[in-house]
Amino acid sequence: MKKFSGKKITILGAGRSGVPAALLAKEAGAVPFVSDLQDETKLADQIKILKANSVEFETGVNSERVFDSDIIIKSPGIPDEAPVIAAAREKGIKIISEIEFAAHFNKGDIFAITGTNGKTTVTSLIAHIFNNAGIKCRAAGNIGLGFSDVVKEIKKGEPVSLEVSSFQLDNIEEFKPKYATILNITPDHLDRYGNNFENYVKAKYRIFENHDTGDLTVLNYDDPVFGEYRYWSNGRISYFSLKEELQDGAYLKAGKLIARIDGRTIYKVPVKEVSLIGEHNYANILAVMRLLADYGLPEKDLKAGLKNFPGVEHRIERVESKDGIIYINDSKATNVDSVWYALRSFEAPIYLILGGKDKGNDYNRILEPVKKNVKKIYAIGSSRDKVYDFFKDVVPVEICADLEECVKKGHQEASKGEIVMLSPACASFDMFNSYEHRGKVFKELVKKTAG
Repeated sequence: MKKFSGKKITILGAGRSGVPAALLAKEAGAVPFVSDLQDETKLADQIKILKANSVEFETGVNSERVFDSDIIIKSPGIPDEAPVIAAAREKGIKIISEIEFAAHFNKGDIFAITGTNGKTTVTSLIAHIFNNAGIKCRAAGNIGLGFSDVVKEIKKGEPVSLEVSSFQLDNIEEFKPKYATILNITPDHLDRYGNNFENYVKAKYRIFENHDTGDLTVLNYDDPVFGEYRYWSNGRISYFSLKEELQDGAYLKAGKLIARIDGRTIYKVPVKEVSLIGEHNYANILAVMRLLADYGLPEKDLKAGLKNFPGVEHRIERVESKDGIIYINDSKATNVDSVWYALRSFEAPIYLILGGKDKGNDYNRILEPVKKNVKKIYAIGSSRDKVYDFFKDVVPVEICADLEECVKKGHQEASKGEIVMLSPACASFDMFNSYEHRGKVFKELVKKTAG
Protein backbone atom coordinates (compact mmCIF):
# COMPACT_ATOMS: atom_id res chain seq x y z
CA MET A 1 0.00 0.00 0.00
CA LYS A 2 1.44 3.35 -1.11
CA LYS A 3 0.41 4.99 2.17
CA PHE A 4 3.14 3.09 4.04
CA SER A 5 5.76 2.85 1.28
CA GLY A 6 9.13 4.08 2.52
CA LYS A 7 7.85 4.68 6.06
CA LYS A 8 9.94 3.59 9.02
CA ILE A 9 7.66 1.43 11.17
CA THR A 10 8.68 0.07 14.56
CA ILE A 11 6.70 -2.85 15.92
CA LEU A 12 6.83 -3.04 19.72
CA GLY A 13 6.33 -6.64 20.77
CA ALA A 14 7.14 -9.74 18.73
CA GLY A 15 3.99 -11.60 19.73
CA ARG A 16 1.35 -13.28 17.62
CA SER A 17 0.29 -9.99 16.03
CA GLY A 18 3.68 -8.22 16.03
CA VAL A 19 5.58 -10.47 13.64
CA PRO A 20 2.74 -10.65 11.05
CA ALA A 21 2.47 -6.84 11.24
CA ALA A 22 6.19 -6.54 10.49
CA LEU A 23 5.86 -8.84 7.46
CA LEU A 24 2.82 -6.92 6.24
CA ALA A 25 4.70 -3.64 6.62
CA LYS A 26 7.61 -4.98 4.59
CA GLU A 27 5.27 -6.21 1.87
CA ALA A 28 3.76 -2.70 1.74
CA GLY A 29 7.17 -1.19 1.04
CA ALA A 30 7.80 0.09 4.56
CA VAL A 31 10.99 -0.39 6.58
CA PRO A 32 9.96 -2.46 9.63
CA PHE A 33 11.93 -2.85 12.84
CA VAL A 34 10.83 -5.13 15.69
CA SER A 35 11.73 -4.42 19.31
CA ASP A 36 10.86 -6.76 22.19
CA LEU A 37 11.97 -6.62 25.82
CA GLN A 38 11.92 -10.40 26.16
CA ASP A 39 15.11 -12.41 26.05
CA GLU A 40 16.13 -13.84 22.67
CA THR A 41 15.78 -17.40 23.99
CA LYS A 42 12.04 -16.86 24.52
CA LEU A 43 11.53 -15.59 20.98
CA ALA A 44 13.27 -18.30 18.96
CA ASP A 45 10.34 -19.02 16.63
CA GLN A 46 9.64 -15.34 15.99
CA ILE A 47 13.31 -14.57 15.34
CA LYS A 48 13.52 -17.40 12.81
CA ILE A 49 10.64 -15.85 10.84
CA LEU A 50 12.07 -12.33 11.05
CA LYS A 51 15.50 -13.46 9.86
CA ALA A 52 13.98 -15.46 7.00
CA ASN A 53 12.22 -12.29 5.84
CA SER A 54 15.19 -9.97 6.41
CA VAL A 55 13.40 -7.91 9.06
CA GLU A 56 15.69 -6.18 11.55
CA PHE A 57 14.97 -6.68 15.24
CA GLU A 58 16.29 -6.31 18.78
CA THR A 59 15.56 -8.26 21.96
CA GLY A 60 15.95 -7.54 25.66
CA VAL A 61 15.84 -3.78 25.20
CA ASN A 62 13.93 -0.87 23.63
CA SER A 63 16.87 1.08 22.19
CA GLU A 64 16.99 4.56 20.65
CA ARG A 65 16.42 2.86 17.28
CA VAL A 66 12.74 2.55 18.29
CA PHE A 67 12.34 6.32 18.01
CA ASP A 68 13.78 6.53 14.50
CA SER A 69 10.26 5.85 13.26
CA ASP A 70 7.36 7.44 11.44
CA ILE A 71 4.88 5.02 13.05
CA ILE A 72 4.96 2.70 16.05
CA ILE A 73 2.68 -0.34 16.10
CA LYS A 74 2.14 -1.17 19.77
CA SER A 75 1.41 -4.62 21.13
CA PRO A 76 -1.85 -4.60 23.14
CA GLY A 77 0.07 -6.02 26.09
CA ILE A 78 2.17 -2.86 26.49
CA PRO A 79 0.52 -0.26 28.77
CA ASP A 80 0.41 3.40 27.78
CA GLU A 81 2.44 4.21 30.91
CA ALA A 82 5.41 2.13 29.69
CA PRO A 83 8.54 4.33 29.42
CA VAL A 84 9.01 3.54 25.73
CA ILE A 85 5.44 4.68 24.93
CA ALA A 86 5.72 7.84 27.02
CA ALA A 87 9.00 8.71 25.28
CA ALA A 88 7.52 8.08 21.83
CA ARG A 89 4.57 10.36 22.59
CA GLU A 90 6.93 13.11 23.75
CA LYS A 91 8.71 12.85 20.40
CA GLY A 92 5.41 13.10 18.53
CA ILE A 93 5.60 9.66 16.92
CA LYS A 94 2.27 8.25 15.76
CA ILE A 95 1.29 5.16 17.81
CA ILE A 96 -1.32 2.74 16.45
CA SER A 97 -2.55 -0.77 17.18
CA GLU A 98 -2.05 -3.76 14.91
CA ILE A 99 -5.75 -3.92 14.00
CA GLU A 100 -5.61 -0.26 12.94
CA PHE A 101 -2.60 -0.99 10.72
CA ALA A 102 -4.02 -4.17 9.18
CA ALA A 103 -7.42 -2.56 8.55
CA HIS A 104 -5.82 -0.28 5.94
CA PHE A 105 -5.28 -3.39 3.78
CA ASN A 106 -8.74 -4.87 4.32
CA LYS A 107 -11.22 -5.36 1.45
CA GLY A 108 -13.80 -7.41 3.35
CA ASP A 109 -16.71 -6.71 5.69
CA ILE A 110 -15.45 -6.57 9.27
CA PHE A 111 -17.53 -8.02 12.10
CA ALA A 112 -15.84 -6.56 15.21
CA ILE A 113 -16.69 -8.08 18.57
CA THR A 114 -15.79 -6.56 21.92
CA GLY A 115 -17.10 -6.74 25.49
CA THR A 116 -15.77 -7.95 28.81
CA ASN A 117 -17.06 -11.50 28.35
CA GLY A 118 -18.17 -13.64 25.42
CA LYS A 119 -15.88 -12.15 22.75
CA THR A 120 -14.16 -15.38 21.77
CA THR A 121 -17.39 -17.38 21.65
CA VAL A 122 -19.13 -14.81 19.44
CA THR A 123 -16.10 -14.30 17.17
CA SER A 124 -15.78 -18.06 16.69
CA LEU A 125 -19.53 -18.55 16.24
CA ILE A 126 -19.82 -15.94 13.48
CA ALA A 127 -16.91 -17.48 11.57
CA HIS A 128 -18.35 -20.97 12.07
CA ILE A 129 -21.83 -20.03 10.81
CA PHE A 130 -20.42 -18.43 7.66
CA ASN A 131 -17.96 -21.23 6.90
CA ASN A 132 -20.63 -23.85 7.59
CA ALA A 133 -22.79 -22.07 5.00
CA GLY A 134 -20.00 -22.18 2.42
CA ILE A 135 -19.05 -18.50 2.85
CA LYS A 136 -15.34 -18.07 3.60
CA CYS A 137 -14.82 -16.23 6.90
CA ARG A 138 -11.66 -15.97 8.96
CA ALA A 139 -11.56 -15.45 12.73
CA ALA A 140 -8.70 -13.24 13.89
CA GLY A 141 -7.70 -10.37 16.16
CA ASN A 142 -7.48 -11.10 19.86
CA ILE A 143 -8.11 -14.78 19.07
CA GLY A 144 -5.56 -17.08 17.44
CA LEU A 145 -4.24 -15.21 14.41
CA GLY A 146 -3.49 -11.51 14.23
CA PHE A 147 -5.48 -9.45 11.71
CA SER A 148 -2.20 -8.86 9.83
CA ASP A 149 -1.90 -12.63 9.40
CA VAL A 150 -5.04 -12.95 7.30
CA VAL A 151 -5.95 -9.53 5.89
CA LYS A 152 -4.22 -9.90 2.51
CA GLU A 153 -6.18 -13.12 1.84
CA ILE A 154 -9.58 -11.49 2.38
CA LYS A 155 -11.44 -10.79 -0.85
CA LYS A 156 -13.73 -7.86 -1.54
CA GLY A 157 -17.02 -8.21 0.35
CA GLU A 158 -15.86 -11.33 2.22
CA PRO A 159 -16.74 -11.37 5.95
CA VAL A 160 -14.02 -11.43 8.59
CA SER A 161 -14.75 -11.98 12.29
CA LEU A 162 -12.47 -9.99 14.61
CA GLU A 163 -12.22 -10.27 18.37
CA VAL A 164 -11.18 -6.82 19.54
CA SER A 165 -9.98 -6.00 23.06
CA SER A 166 -10.10 -2.60 24.73
CA PHE A 167 -6.29 -2.49 24.51
CA GLN A 168 -6.48 -2.82 20.72
CA LEU A 169 -9.16 -0.13 20.51
CA ASP A 170 -7.02 2.27 22.56
CA ASN A 171 -4.78 2.95 19.58
CA ILE A 172 -7.13 3.10 16.60
CA GLU A 173 -7.61 6.12 14.32
CA GLU A 174 -9.62 5.04 11.27
CA PHE A 175 -10.63 1.46 12.17
CA LYS A 176 -14.21 1.13 10.93
CA PRO A 177 -16.00 -2.24 11.14
CA LYS A 178 -19.16 -2.57 9.07
CA TYR A 179 -20.74 -4.62 11.88
CA ALA A 180 -19.86 -4.23 15.57
CA THR A 181 -21.13 -5.44 18.91
CA ILE A 182 -20.35 -4.68 22.54
CA LEU A 183 -21.62 -7.75 24.37
CA ASN A 184 -21.35 -6.40 27.93
CA ILE A 185 -19.14 -4.17 30.05
CA THR A 186 -18.16 -5.07 33.60
CA PRO A 187 -15.08 -3.99 35.59
CA ASP A 188 -11.96 -5.62 34.13
CA HIS A 189 -8.39 -4.53 33.33
CA LEU A 190 -8.95 -1.51 35.57
CA ASP A 191 -5.25 -1.57 36.42
CA ARG A 192 -4.68 -0.42 32.81
CA TYR A 193 -7.27 2.37 33.03
CA GLY A 194 -6.17 4.20 36.15
CA ASN A 195 -8.65 2.11 38.18
CA ASN A 196 -11.34 4.22 36.51
CA PHE A 197 -14.29 2.25 35.11
CA GLU A 198 -15.42 5.13 32.88
CA ASN A 199 -12.07 5.08 31.08
CA TYR A 200 -12.58 1.38 30.36
CA VAL A 201 -16.12 2.01 29.06
CA LYS A 202 -14.87 4.78 26.77
CA ALA A 203 -12.26 2.42 25.35
CA LYS A 204 -14.99 -0.08 24.44
CA TYR A 205 -17.15 2.65 22.87
CA ARG A 206 -14.36 3.43 20.42
CA ILE A 207 -15.44 0.41 18.36
CA PHE A 208 -18.14 2.53 16.69
CA GLU A 209 -16.49 5.96 16.74
CA ASN A 210 -15.87 5.96 12.96
CA HIS A 211 -19.27 4.57 11.97
CA ASP A 212 -21.60 6.16 9.43
CA THR A 213 -25.16 5.34 8.32
CA GLY A 214 -24.10 2.16 6.51
CA ASP A 215 -22.66 0.61 9.68
CA LEU A 216 -24.35 -1.21 12.58
CA THR A 217 -23.55 -1.58 16.27
CA VAL A 218 -25.48 -4.07 18.42
CA LEU A 219 -25.53 -3.37 22.18
CA ASN A 220 -26.76 -5.28 25.22
CA TYR A 221 -30.15 -3.80 26.18
CA ASP A 222 -29.98 -5.48 29.60
CA ASP A 223 -26.59 -4.03 30.58
CA PRO A 224 -27.08 -0.93 32.78
CA VAL A 225 -23.74 0.48 31.64
CA PHE A 226 -25.24 1.62 28.34
CA GLY A 227 -27.80 3.67 30.26
CA GLU A 228 -25.32 5.10 32.73
CA TYR A 229 -22.57 6.07 30.28
CA ARG A 230 -23.85 8.06 27.32
CA TYR A 231 -22.80 7.12 23.80
CA TRP A 232 -23.24 8.53 20.33
CA SER A 233 -22.76 6.95 16.92
CA ASN A 234 -23.19 8.25 13.39
CA GLY A 235 -24.11 4.68 12.47
CA ARG A 236 -27.16 2.62 13.36
CA ILE A 237 -27.66 1.19 16.86
CA SER A 238 -29.67 -1.94 17.64
CA TYR A 239 -29.93 -4.17 20.72
CA PHE A 240 -30.29 -7.68 22.07
CA SER A 241 -32.08 -8.66 25.28
CA LEU A 242 -32.94 -11.68 27.41
CA LYS A 243 -35.69 -9.68 29.15
CA GLU A 244 -37.41 -7.31 26.71
CA GLU A 245 -39.22 -7.88 23.43
CA LEU A 246 -37.64 -5.55 20.85
CA GLN A 247 -39.12 -4.22 17.61
CA ASP A 248 -35.62 -3.76 16.23
CA GLY A 249 -33.19 -6.17 17.82
CA ALA A 250 -32.90 -9.74 19.03
CA TYR A 251 -34.54 -11.21 22.11
CA LEU A 252 -35.52 -14.39 23.95
CA LYS A 253 -39.20 -15.20 24.35
CA ALA A 254 -40.96 -18.45 25.26
CA GLY A 255 -37.93 -20.60 24.52
CA LYS A 256 -37.26 -18.98 21.15
CA LEU A 257 -34.42 -16.73 19.99
CA ILE A 258 -35.91 -14.05 17.73
CA ALA A 259 -34.29 -11.36 15.57
CA ARG A 260 -36.25 -8.45 14.12
CA ILE A 261 -35.50 -5.48 11.88
CA ASP A 262 -38.02 -2.63 12.06
CA GLY A 263 -40.72 -4.96 13.40
CA ARG A 264 -40.15 -7.68 10.77
CA THR A 265 -39.17 -11.08 12.15
CA ILE A 266 -36.05 -12.25 10.29
CA TYR A 267 -35.05 -15.25 12.42
CA LYS A 268 -36.82 -17.48 14.93
CA VAL A 269 -34.75 -20.29 16.50
CA PRO A 270 -35.88 -22.58 19.37
CA VAL A 271 -33.20 -22.73 22.10
CA LYS A 272 -33.42 -26.54 22.02
CA GLU A 273 -31.98 -26.40 18.48
CA VAL A 274 -28.71 -24.65 19.43
CA SER A 275 -25.59 -26.39 20.72
CA LEU A 276 -24.61 -23.79 23.35
CA ILE A 277 -26.23 -23.85 26.78
CA GLY A 278 -26.82 -21.22 29.45
CA GLU A 279 -28.40 -17.77 29.41
CA HIS A 280 -25.06 -16.05 28.84
CA ASN A 281 -24.69 -18.06 25.64
CA TYR A 282 -28.23 -17.23 24.56
CA ALA A 283 -27.27 -13.56 24.91
CA ASN A 284 -24.19 -14.20 22.75
CA ILE A 285 -26.34 -15.91 20.11
CA LEU A 286 -28.82 -13.02 20.07
CA ALA A 287 -26.01 -10.56 19.32
CA VAL A 288 -24.89 -12.77 16.44
CA MET A 289 -28.44 -13.11 15.12
CA ARG A 290 -29.00 -9.35 14.96
CA LEU A 291 -25.70 -8.83 13.15
CA LEU A 292 -26.37 -11.61 10.64
CA ALA A 293 -29.94 -10.42 10.09
CA ASP A 294 -28.44 -7.14 8.91
CA TYR A 295 -25.96 -9.00 6.71
CA GLY A 296 -28.82 -10.95 5.15
CA LEU A 297 -27.76 -14.53 5.87
CA PRO A 298 -30.58 -17.02 5.14
CA GLU A 299 -32.28 -18.48 8.23
CA LYS A 300 -31.49 -22.07 7.24
CA ASP A 301 -27.76 -21.25 7.26
CA LEU A 302 -28.02 -19.55 10.65
CA LYS A 303 -29.88 -22.51 12.16
CA ALA A 304 -27.43 -25.06 10.75
CA GLY A 305 -24.44 -23.21 12.19
CA LEU A 306 -26.03 -22.73 15.60
CA LYS A 307 -26.90 -26.41 15.76
CA ASN A 308 -23.45 -27.86 15.04
CA PHE A 309 -21.18 -25.23 16.63
CA PRO A 310 -18.65 -27.19 18.75
CA GLY A 311 -18.02 -24.43 21.30
CA VAL A 312 -14.77 -22.73 22.32
CA GLU A 313 -11.77 -24.38 23.94
CA HIS A 314 -11.07 -23.23 27.52
CA ARG A 315 -14.61 -21.82 27.97
CA ILE A 316 -16.76 -24.12 30.14
CA GLU A 317 -15.13 -27.02 28.29
CA ARG A 318 -15.73 -30.53 29.62
CA VAL A 319 -12.55 -32.59 29.95
CA GLU A 320 -12.78 -36.34 29.43
CA SER A 321 -12.18 -38.44 32.56
CA LYS A 322 -12.77 -41.98 33.82
CA ASP A 323 -13.35 -41.43 37.55
CA GLY A 324 -16.97 -40.27 37.30
CA ILE A 325 -16.08 -36.72 38.31
CA ILE A 326 -16.92 -33.90 35.88
CA TYR A 327 -13.86 -31.76 35.10
CA ILE A 328 -14.50 -28.34 33.56
CA ASN A 329 -11.78 -26.25 31.91
CA ASP A 330 -12.89 -22.62 32.10
CA SER A 331 -9.40 -21.14 31.96
CA LYS A 332 -10.67 -18.28 29.81
CA ALA A 333 -12.58 -16.98 32.86
CA THR A 334 -10.12 -14.20 33.67
CA ASN A 335 -12.61 -12.03 35.60
CA VAL A 336 -15.29 -12.58 38.23
CA ASP A 337 -18.16 -12.01 35.81
CA SER A 338 -17.07 -15.01 33.73
CA VAL A 339 -16.96 -17.14 36.87
CA TRP A 340 -20.48 -15.98 37.79
CA TYR A 341 -21.77 -17.32 34.45
CA ALA A 342 -19.83 -20.58 34.82
CA LEU A 343 -21.16 -21.26 38.33
CA ARG A 344 -24.73 -20.66 37.17
CA SER A 345 -24.33 -23.19 34.34
CA PHE A 346 -24.31 -26.22 36.68
CA GLU A 347 -26.42 -27.61 39.51
CA ALA A 348 -24.03 -30.26 40.87
CA PRO A 349 -21.64 -29.30 43.73
CA ILE A 350 -18.45 -27.63 42.50
CA TYR A 351 -14.86 -27.79 43.70
CA LEU A 352 -13.62 -24.46 42.34
CA ILE A 353 -10.02 -23.64 41.42
CA LEU A 354 -9.73 -19.88 41.87
CA GLY A 355 -6.81 -17.46 41.64
CA GLY A 356 -3.95 -16.19 39.51
CA LYS A 357 -2.84 -12.67 38.66
CA ASP A 358 -5.52 -10.46 40.18
CA LYS A 359 -6.79 -7.48 38.16
CA GLY A 360 -8.59 -5.68 40.97
CA ASN A 361 -11.30 -8.33 41.43
CA ASP A 362 -14.36 -7.71 43.59
CA TYR A 363 -15.43 -11.19 44.69
CA ASN A 364 -18.74 -9.93 46.07
CA ARG A 365 -20.05 -10.47 42.53
CA ILE A 366 -19.80 -14.27 42.93
CA LEU A 367 -20.57 -14.51 46.63
CA GLU A 368 -24.13 -15.83 46.17
CA PRO A 369 -23.38 -18.49 43.51
CA VAL A 370 -20.38 -19.62 45.58
CA LYS A 371 -22.63 -20.04 48.64
CA LYS A 372 -25.18 -21.93 46.54
CA ASN A 373 -23.03 -24.10 44.26
CA VAL A 374 -19.46 -24.38 45.59
CA LYS A 375 -18.43 -27.11 48.03
CA LYS A 376 -14.79 -26.07 48.33
CA ILE A 377 -12.31 -23.58 46.84
CA TYR A 378 -8.71 -24.36 45.93
CA ALA A 379 -6.84 -21.02 45.96
CA ILE A 380 -3.78 -20.69 43.72
CA GLY A 381 -1.43 -18.12 42.24
CA SER A 382 -0.35 -14.69 43.41
CA SER A 383 -3.91 -13.85 44.51
CA ARG A 384 -4.32 -16.98 46.68
CA ASP A 385 -4.20 -15.04 49.97
CA LYS A 386 -6.84 -12.57 48.76
CA VAL A 387 -9.08 -15.48 47.69
CA TYR A 388 -8.53 -17.24 51.02
CA ASP A 389 -9.26 -14.16 53.12
CA PHE A 390 -12.45 -13.33 51.21
CA PHE A 391 -14.03 -16.80 51.15
CA LYS A 392 -12.66 -18.52 54.30
CA ASP A 393 -15.86 -17.84 56.26
CA VAL A 394 -18.13 -18.71 53.31
CA VAL A 395 -16.94 -22.17 52.18
CA PRO A 396 -13.89 -24.31 52.94
CA VAL A 397 -10.81 -22.84 51.23
CA GLU A 398 -7.43 -24.52 50.81
CA ILE A 399 -4.32 -22.83 49.46
CA CYS A 400 -2.53 -25.00 46.89
CA ALA A 401 1.01 -24.71 45.58
CA ASP A 402 0.09 -25.23 41.94
CA LEU A 403 -2.52 -26.50 39.51
CA GLU A 404 -1.32 -30.09 39.85
CA GLU A 405 -2.06 -30.08 43.58
CA CYS A 406 -5.55 -28.67 42.87
CA VAL A 407 -6.39 -31.42 40.38
CA LYS A 408 -5.06 -34.16 42.69
CA LYS A 409 -7.08 -32.85 45.64
CA GLY A 410 -10.20 -32.48 43.49
CA HIS A 411 -9.79 -36.06 42.29
CA GLN A 412 -9.45 -37.25 45.90
CA GLU A 413 -12.22 -35.16 47.47
CA ALA A 414 -14.99 -34.86 44.85
CA SER A 415 -17.56 -37.63 44.47
CA LYS A 416 -18.94 -39.09 41.25
CA GLY A 417 -21.23 -36.60 39.54
CA GLU A 418 -19.62 -33.64 41.29
CA ILE A 419 -17.57 -31.02 39.46
CA VAL A 420 -13.94 -29.92 39.63
CA MET A 421 -13.81 -26.62 37.78
CA LEU A 422 -10.90 -24.41 36.80
CA SER A 423 -12.55 -20.98 36.57
CA PRO A 424 -9.86 -18.74 38.06
CA ALA A 425 -11.28 -15.18 37.69
CA CYS A 426 -7.70 -14.03 37.15
CA ALA A 427 -5.09 -13.60 34.45
CA SER A 428 -2.61 -16.43 34.04
CA PHE A 429 0.69 -14.60 33.78
CA ASP A 430 1.87 -15.27 37.33
CA MET A 431 2.20 -19.00 36.57
CA PHE A 432 1.56 -19.54 32.84
CA ASN A 433 2.25 -18.00 29.43
CA SER A 434 -1.45 -17.45 28.67
CA TYR A 435 -4.93 -18.66 29.61
CA GLU A 436 -4.58 -21.20 26.77
CA HIS A 437 -1.40 -22.56 28.34
CA ARG A 438 -3.13 -22.77 31.74
CA GLY A 439 -6.10 -24.60 30.22
CA LYS A 440 -3.91 -27.07 28.34
CA VAL A 441 -1.93 -27.84 31.52
CA PHE A 442 -5.20 -28.41 33.39
CA LYS A 443 -6.43 -30.84 30.73
CA GLU A 444 -3.12 -32.72 30.75
CA LEU A 445 -3.28 -33.00 34.55
CA VAL A 446 -6.86 -34.32 34.40
CA LYS A 447 -5.82 -36.91 31.81
CA LYS A 448 -2.84 -37.92 33.98
CA THR A 449 -4.85 -38.03 37.22
CA ALA A 450 -8.32 -39.17 36.16
CA GLY A 451 -8.02 -40.25 32.52
